[in-house]
Amino acid sequence: MKTTTARNAIAVILISAIAAIIAGCATTAEPGKEVRIQRTAHGVAHIEAPDYESLAYGVAYAHAEDNVCQTANHLVTIRGERSRFFGAERQALLGLRVLPNQQIDIFVRAHMDDAALAEAQNTVSREARALARGYVDGYNRYLREHMNDGSSGLPAACAGKPWVRPMTAADYLRLQELTMVQLGVALMADAVVTASPPVAGESAGEPPALPDAAAALERFQFDRPAFGSNGWAFGSEVTANGRGVLLGNPHFPWAGVNRFWQMHLTIPGRLDVMGGAIGHSAVVQIGFNKDVAWTHTVSTGQRFTLHELQLVEGDPTRYVLDGESVPMSARNVSYEVRNDESEVVRKDHTIWMTQFGPVIEVPRAGLSWDGTHAYALKDANTLNLRAMEIWLGFNRAESVEDMHATLGELGVPWVNTMAADRNGEVLYADVSVVPDIDAEHLRRCAPSGHAAGLFKAAGLVVLDGSRSECDWGRDEDSPVPGLLPIERMPVAVRRDWVQNSNDSFWLSNPDIAWPEFSPMIGAVDEEQSLRTRAGLYEIGQRLSASDRLAEHRKVDLAELQAMLFRNRNHAAYLVLDDFLPVCERAPTEDSRDGCAALAAWDRRNNLGSRGAHLFREWWRAAEVIEGLWREPFDPADPANTPAGLNTEDAIVRSELLSALESAVATVRAAGFALDAPLGEVQIKKTRNGDVGLHGGTEMEGVLNKVETIGTDTLEPGGYEINFGSSYIQTVTFDERGPVAQAIMTYGQSSQADSPFAFDQLPLYTDKKWPVLPFHADDVTRERVGDVLHLTTN
Repeated sequence: MKTTTARNAIAVILISAIAAIIAGCATTAEPGKEVRIQRTAHGVAHIEAPDYESLAYGVAYAHAEDNVCQTANHLVTIRGERSRFFGAERQALLGLRVLPNQQIDIFVRAHMDDAALAEAQNTVSREARALARGYVDGYNRYLREHMNDGSSGLPAACAGKPWVRPMTAADYLRLQELTMVQLGVALMADAVVTASPPVAGESAGEPPALPDAAAALERFQFDRPAFGSNGWAFGSEVTANGRGVLLGNPHFPWAGVNRFWQMHLTIPGRLDVMGGAIGHSAVVQIGFNKDVAWTHTVSTGQRFTLHELQLVEGDPTRYVLDGESVPMSARNVSYEVRNDESEVVRKDHTIWMTQFGPVIEVPRAGLSWDGTHAYALKDANTLNLRAMEIWLGFNRAESVEDMHATLGELGVPWVNTMAADRNGEVLYADVSVVPDIDAEHLRRCAPSGHAAGLFKAAGLVVLDGSRSECDWGRDEDSPVPGLLPIERMPVAVRRDWVQNSNDSFWLSNPDIAWPEFSPMIGAVDEEQSLRTRAGLYEIGQRLSASDRLAEHRKVDLAELQAMLFRNRNHAAYLVLDDFLPVCERAPTEDSRDGCAALAAWDRRNNLGSRGAHLFREWWRAAEVIEGLWREPFDPADPANTPAGLNTEDAIVRSELLSALESAVATVRAAGFALDAPLGEVQIKKTRNGDVGLHGGTEMEGVLNKVETIGTDTLEPGGYEINFGSSYIQTVTFDERGPVAQAIMTYGQSSQADSPFAFDQLPLYTDKKWPVLPFHADDVTRERVGDVLHLTTN
């Protein structure tokens, strides 16, 4: 009893101390500005304020209402304090990857440069700086109100925790920085942390074969990052109402800081925009206003380069640049670790820096730091605080042309942009942050043979680091030195349609005759993903009225939603007609049972589709069979090739049947019938029980993508989805403005006990698209609860 009392007393003291710290964090916001926060169905936040600073104040406060523990935990990450509070060996998310806390802390403390971030912040607009200030103050206001009087009104996940502390201006810039570099240097954080000078006399040996090197690099996801999306925009030539129509279907994590959050932002007479954003954005990143709707898909552009350093003989911490010896710098990092005795001890680690960036090491990929060579990484998104400016420009855009002009400022970090406006114009643009390197530059500055081969084998660009002429180019037309300018990047403004599903710009509309672009942007004449092919198929079917969705050959919201949620399994339509005759003659009962289940399946991934899980397990093994296709990829017919199973080949037939036997065994071992409905097998666990989900995986070519990151195959309990379709919006326009319907699969809140945690999941499972209230009278009519009035500090 005494122990409990003592703990309670300590908690009271701790919470009071934190509240005092928050109170002592002087805000810079102009006092007395009123912010109004309204909520409509599913907790969608509508925030109105008189200026940008107070608007961001309201955004941060409302976001904290739904996600305060998530934010507080992420602040621990960007401060490099995870080992101190949670232990060195426990793992957590750093951007896209799960890494040990110790590696996260070392990387963050080495990478984050608060002085440089503050200097970069001074170069952005007055409005962008105001948004940053307002966000910090709004978050701290929420903490202050819920940690007063020695009691915590925070959710259980973070109530009374010593790691819950106020946000600083430096913290906010670090939050933005990690979002920017999560597809760059943060992907290789562990390679940065583990890089160390070689021991004298140590040799790296022969580099591995390129296929083995590529396999060793798969964990970094260079070629195809886990993030994905579908983005479609249709113009006046093909829409039922003659206005723009847009689908945004980002495929993002269902947990962590990359969850979307819905918001509607209004500054009377100056801004009125609605949509979603990840991280801690004070503006909408995917959304719409009265004139324009837009979405993003992760692009194939390269965000960083490696530079192969020629080391000075006898000193592996010096490298040769233009014939001169240049020393690396040792960046000593101190961090705290809580040991098994709950004592906090200090540890030190050294990161090695060059003028290009940190040294990295991945020996199994042939990227070793030996006596002759080392490799340094240069990330184009480092200190990219321009992204807030770009999205603010999108929020205020009045046309597709406005968005085109905004993109030219080069702040979009790693995504394509699709947009449609009320006048019926559509935009496709892969205008993002890409190093200024063209094909001739790559040829002229090729590194050693093995490293040069990593671009084609694994999507990793390595340059000769011994010549300064091989650093990034400096195009005079670029507003950011070292980056490709918009004039040398793919942009199309049309009145028919554009699309992207994470392949390159090449087939954004097959009728576009693109000029030659830098290989750093993306490839042409290469095999496309099944999801890209599925999208092109669906669009073609709709515009020829062959899909039976409607007699007319036009696109409207209803057709758009049906195209996505038909859950057509593109792989199944490509291969089952060839495989079924083979498996019907299979020699084993298990194979014949599996064949019967596949033959009865409707080749879709709907809740009631029976056998979809069996196909997934079979196709997982079958798709990698050597010599699988009868008709190879043809650049002249990229939407339809490769095609046809090579069942005339006895080895291919045998391996296809072996894959089916294995799939049958996997399904039965997991405890499911071969013809179980997908809704019993593919689920999300919530506090209200398991919810069955429709949708499919990347490898199957299902547009409505849902996956389980971390587990490749079916396990007892089924596929528990934690990634995929997230904030899904369809938008068009009428005389009043936008007509928008949207679903956010996991809801507004990351807090398990919140009424807004997964409350939109039933909408998703039932394929019901609620209309979003945008106009002021609609918001008032549909408001749930009282208006929250805040006055800035």
